[in-house]
Amino acid sequence: MAITCSSSSLICFSSDFASSSLNLFYSKPNIIIRTHLLFCPRNQKPLNSSVSDKRRNRVSFFSGFSTKRVESFKEELFQAIKPLDRGAEASPEDQARVDQIARKLEAVNDIKEPLKSNLLNGKWELLYTTSQSLLQTKRPKFLRPNGKIYQAINIDTLRAQNIETWPFFNQATANLVPLNSKRVAVKFDYFRIAGLIPIKSPGSGRGQLEITYLDEELRISRGNRGNLFILKMVDPSYRVPL
Repeated sequence: MAITCSSSSLICFSSDFASSSLNLFYSKPNIIIRTHLLFCPRNQKPLNSSVSDKRRNRVSFFSGFSTKRVESFKEELFQAIKPLDRGAEASPEDQARVDQIARKLEAVNDIKEPLKSNLLNGKWELLYTTSQSLLQTKRPKFLRPNGKIYQAINIDTLRAQNIETWPFFNQATANLVPLNSKRVAVKFDYFRIAGLIPIKSPGSGRGQLEITYLDEELRISRGNRGNLFILKMVDPSYRVPL
């Protein structure tokens, strides 16, 4: 699915979306607690408060342990990607290590239906990717995106936006079509060259994105070609243009 773009490289947040354009994309059961004992058989003693307290403490312990484990995995991930220049300096060994840590977080993801979560809304900064369409490592460094790259999502309006900063300032907006509670199809509608010149997207400007981990500060996504994207939240109030 190629989109013809200028050599300045529109944001490719996943070649899973458009290989030479902005490609960044790319119930609990009800628990009834009975507060009174309806009846107690003659030989059965009611549960005393000390036993109940022990059970609550046990639940609290495991909950706290899980939270600490998640935070440990996140810190490990941040340290692993910190020296990799958004993935441009990552060796195959680095990529394998980052992917392994990402999978640890995906395995303990509490948000099972991220497309129904308000935590998804806002502007996210790209920290790391394996997408060569975005990294453009075969180009001279001055022809690559060197500033920060963002992706914004508003799930209530099903809109998304990719924003490239220095030196090209390209942008793209897209409509999202949920495929299930984790995966969306992305259909780009407009690209904006240098933040000024609008260009209507050709029909090939589309792809898919699966959100595999989500919390209030970190999002991990995978494109339909297998590329990995790791982003951090920077502005939860940001609204994508309609």
